[in-house]
Amino acid sequence: MDNRKNLPRIALPRIYYIDRQIAEGKYPNAQQLAQGYETSPSTIHRDIDYMRYSLNAPIEYDALHRGFYYTEKTFRLPARYAAANDMLALGMAKSLLRLYQDTPLYESAKRLLDEITAPLSQNDPVNSEKEHWYEKRLVVPPVASAPVKPELWQIIIDGLRDNQVITFEYRGMDDKNYKTRLVRPYQLLFQEGMWYLYGYSEERKAVRTFSLSRIENAALTNETFTLPPDYDFFGKHDGSYFGVYLGKEYSFKIWFSDDSSRYIEERRWASNQKIEKAQDSNGIIMSFNSAQFNKVLWWVLSYGVTAKPLEPSLLVEKWKWHIQELGKQI
Repeated sequence: MDNRKNLPRIALPRIYYIDRQIAEGKYPNAQQLAQGYETSPSTIHRDIDYMRYSLNAPIEYDALHRGFYYTEKTFRLPARYAAANDMLALGMAKSLLRLYQDTPLYESAKRLLDEITAPLSQNDPVNSEKEHWYEKRLVVPPVASAPVKPELWQIIIDGLRDNQVITFEYRGMDDKNYKTRLVRPYQLLFQEGMWYLYGYSEERKAVRTFSLSRIENAALTNETFTLPPDYDFFGKHDGSYFGVYLGKEYSFKIWFSDDSSRYIEERRWASNQKIEKAQDSNGIIMSFNSAQFNKVLWWVLSYGVTAKPLEPSLLVEKWKWHIQELGKQI
């Protein structure tokens, strides 16, 4: 009988947590494991007994190190004890990792998922192919992306973890030269193949976003900071879903023709969006608030003649300017 049938579903993540801690040679004891997983030592002892007697895990207690260890150094719990649906979900998640292929976290995350979702029968190629059917059937098309330098990634990760101020040279989209920046890193944001650092700029005395692809000569400083309660990007800019852009919030009103209305209506573009039928019954009018002005402008322009901005007046003016400039190029 499959031992998995006797394993409570809720215990599965905890079992793998214990397995990982022991396999890393940390000699964890029940008290440490309980604190790490926020459960009780008695629960950990029951899990250890289950692993030892039902899963045949070679667990022993080392009195000298005061913790558990595997007598077989290479032992790890196989994926067969996880529920099939859970393994399928993790396997499919590997496909989504392709979005992060140009970032340093890709290889580590993929290796971890590969280990967890290893074939149940290593010696049965037929079953192995069946178990991994989703790898060719669930596809994430590639997007244009900017590779991230591993050393830059590590500096930012360290700064985020330790609340440590970072200094670097940065050239914005409208800058001709690089300028020195001193930034308190708050979050890393990912959008359409690009990573952005979101944090407080000492020079600007305000929160800003910085594209990692335009950062050079980054380094950690000895200065630390206290993370403010309102640091979260989405806490301030979750009104619309147009990406990593900051600015003044506007109330937008945009007309879409019948040709594009179905595409617009079946998606959610902003948490406060409202869609109504145009008065002349041709098309729809969508209203929403957003602080991502430029992104909204580019979005409207991308629909060509099937979209027209109505409000605010600044959006209408810039839209007209772009249309006129395009006409000059014909």
